[in-house]
Amino acid sequence: MKNRLACVLTALLLITFTMACGSAEKTPAADTGVSAAKGDAKEETSPEPQTQKETADGMKSGGFRIGIVTGSLSQSEDDRRGAEAFQEKYGEDQVTLAIYPDNFTEELETTIQTIVNLSDDPEMKAIIVNQAVDGTTEAFRQIHEKRPDIICIAGEAYEDFSDIGPVADLVVNSDFVNRGYLMIRTAHELGCDTFVHISFPRHLSYESVSRRVAIMKAACEEFGMTFEMEEAPDPTTDVGVPRAQSYILEHVPGWVEKYGQNSAYFCTNDAHTEPLIKKLLECGGFFIEADLPSPLLGYPGALDLDLSAESGDFKQILATVEKAVVAKGGAGRFGTWAYSYGYTVSSGLAEHARNVIIGESSLTDINDLAKAYGVFSPGVEWNGAPYTDAATGEKLDNTFLIYQDTYIMGDPGYYMGATRVEVPEKYFTIE
Repeated sequence: MKNRLACVLTALLLITFTMACGSAEKTPAADTGVSAAKGDAKEETSPEPQTQKETADGMKSGGFRIGIVTGSLSQSEDDRRGAEAFQEKYGEDQVTLAIYPDNFTEELETTIQTIVNLSDDPEMKAIIVNQAVDGTTEAFRQIHEKRPDIICIAGEAYEDFSDIGPVADLVVNSDFVNRGYLMIRTAHELGCDTFVHISFPRHLSYESVSRRVAIMKAACEEFGMTFEMEEAPDPTTDVGVPRAQSYILEHVPGWVEKYGQNSAYFCTNDAHTEPLIKKLLECGGFFIEADLPSPLLGYPGALDLDLSAESGDFKQILATVEKAVVAKGGAGRFGTWAYSYGYTVSSGLAEHARNVIIGESSLTDINDLAKAYGVFSPGVEWNGAPYTDAATGEKLDNTFLIYQDTYIMGDPGYYMGATRVEVPEKYFTIE
């Protein structure tokens, strides 16, 4: 994207925007502190003064509730912890939490009803679903039919943007376009010659995943790398999480032997992440970052870490994880985002919804969105832009793609400067 806005999140969480672009560079951890958002934010007309006054009088006193729907702790721990952090900040009287089924593909009606049920509360003013799994589109449609006053926000939508975009008020996903290129570029800079993509048919049927695969393939060609695909069981089917994880544990040694020590691995499912990291630490290979990156995703279990004492302190969480990775011989081979993506999406989108409800933010203003994310990820670099349809070139005003800088753990660790890389324009039209 040629128009890049950089927003600096200070300790007071004020945002200033400047132009930012450039080549990748390794940035020491101590130098972080810039949050960037790229692309043209939608311009909106401010509400009339009377409307603002009514909002302030009626909402700032807390006479409303926000609902957050996530997966369970076993499937989406970071998403759930972020929702709990927001509830802890504002209280159970203002924040209602719900969980959709682990096997949401098999229990579609239950998933839909779990989301819709929140709208029965007359004081409910916003509902956030993270991750917005199959069924969220239908749930939002039903909610808006009976309660058009409720703001419906999808975090990490599974369903096609052409389906969920028209019924959601706001959609925010990790940037599968830029990251498809940037993960390959990072792997290349770390010395990898092969990139292995691990997934299953359900995920590959999603437009975001299939498009990212195509971008990754093209990027591998650009950097002279080999792109490989491996299939693993879908944990949401009858196979279940334990057997799906066992499959990864059993097959990683053979994959590393097949593709070599300079191969990097990526899986599209959270449940696959822990066993993948565990075996790569033992067998060799690289792990750039998770599908929804976080130092809490996969690493604690793979390293047998108890992080209860560091709960909520991501600076300390990262330091503890990094120390354990280095001790296992993984320095320079394992990466993450400094702040959990899932945690920040649940809490940040809820914070943004609250700001909109009380009249302090505009729903589809990326500047305001960045401000809300910054509350739960202070001092970290983000980048983002409105989603552009590859086929039509149309920008969707209510759909945004965002990503954080990649941190490679080591002694010391360093940032790759991924948020400052200008991704070639050709990758935005690859389908």
